[in-house]
Amino acid sequence: MQAEDLILVSIDDHVIEPRDMFDRHVPARWKDEAPKSVMGDDGIESWVFQGVASGSSGLNAVVTWPKEEWGMDPSTYSEMRPGAYDIHERVRDMNHNGILSSMCFPSFAGFNARFFYEAKDHDLALIMLKAYNDWHIDEWCTAYPGRFIPLGIAPVWDPNELADEIRRLSSKGCKAVTMPELPHLMGLPSYHDMDYWGPFFQTVCDEQVVMCLHIGQGFSAIQSAPAAPIDNLIILATQVSAIAAQDLLWGPAFHQYPDLKVAWSEAGIGWIPFYLNRCDRHYTNQRWLDHDFGDKLPSDIFRDHSLACFVTDPTALKVRHDIGMDIIAWECDFPHSDSIFPGAPEYILDEMQQAGCSDAEMNQITWQNTCRFFDIDPFRDIPREQASVGALRALSPDVDTTIRSRHEWRRLYESRQSA
Repeated sequence: MQAEDLILVSIDDHVIEPRDMFDRHVPARWKDEAPKSVMGDDGIESWVFQGVASGSSGLNAVVTWPKEEWGMDPSTYSEMRPGAYDIHERVRDMNHNGILSSMCFPSFAGFNARFFYEAKDHDLALIMLKAYNDWHIDEWCTAYPGRFIPLGIAPVWDPNELADEIRRLSSKGCKAVTMPELPHLMGLPSYHDMDYWGPFFQTVCDEQVVMCLHIGQGFSAIQSAPAAPIDNLIILATQVSAIAAQDLLWGPAFHQYPDLKVAWSEAGIGWIPFYLNRCDRHYTNQRWLDHDFGDKLPSDIFRDHSLACFVTDPTALKVRHDIGMDIIAWECDFPHSDSIFPGAPEYILDEMQQAGCSDAEMNQITWQNTCRFFDIDPFRDIPREQASVGALRALSPDVDTTIRSRHEWRRLYESRQSA
């Protein structure tokens, strides 16, 4: 297979929400109370709601910045590549990178809807959360049919409202919702508590909505040394997924809800073979603990429920059959610091070929597993012959991928604004 023949569906990218996102989706009586992007005296913008601010760190949108400028300092729209927040430029960037379809996780709202969960007025927060979902589905995702996989955020603070919003999302064609990895770290019940989470699990099963667990919310599970660098969180974040998997696999969720589907977003796949080997060994060896997985091993149950997503994982691809070829999916992570842009097709093709993947296995990894798991027809709106890397790149041959400092991006932004 050649790079231009690949079909790439990225199951984890990110959107930097545009300033006007709430304008058309909040009922008139509450418009003045909607979250707003506010410019500070330091020239940095933050989203503010009920007196609480949430900004965007530099690592959230560093594509085409020089790596020397990456860091946790706050960033603003004027310093970012427009494809981070502008839907039209995003699709051009996707074309240039050969990406057919993308699932975009939130930024200021948080993967676990933290921005709204921490609001003082949860009734008002629910209105704004629904407006967020309406913008994401009705505006961002429908602007270019076939190019995006809708992903909702959820009111995790109220089990009944949570189930209702899942049903509403499903009625709008949304097949995925992002949830906290470890809700007990937020002060919520853990996923072992079926009185609290049971209605959610039942609803996502009934509506065939995938539960996406993106790394990041569970950072506080990593008790680093006081002087430890930020590298600890960035490198070890994927290990939190194993903790989350433990709560679902060895708790009641995977047993009581056989139709529950979980996507392990940006977690990589390298942790899985060790984790599953350890689970099976423990289960068969420590029978005194009286766990009952029926006629299956824990690894079988995990695979029945899971889709495992990676950006780059060359060693793990060599043991792909131990992981399970049916549960591996690829992601680009645009525009975060781990993203591969431009040149994702060449990068992932080389990685898969180095691991000895066949053409059929490559197709499984780059689009088939994802589309099956989320029940998506990737060619409903775009014929297959127009969906390949080569065909998409032909649509946007003039995309500029020049590396520019954040200050150069700011000057370019200001010149466009004044034109």
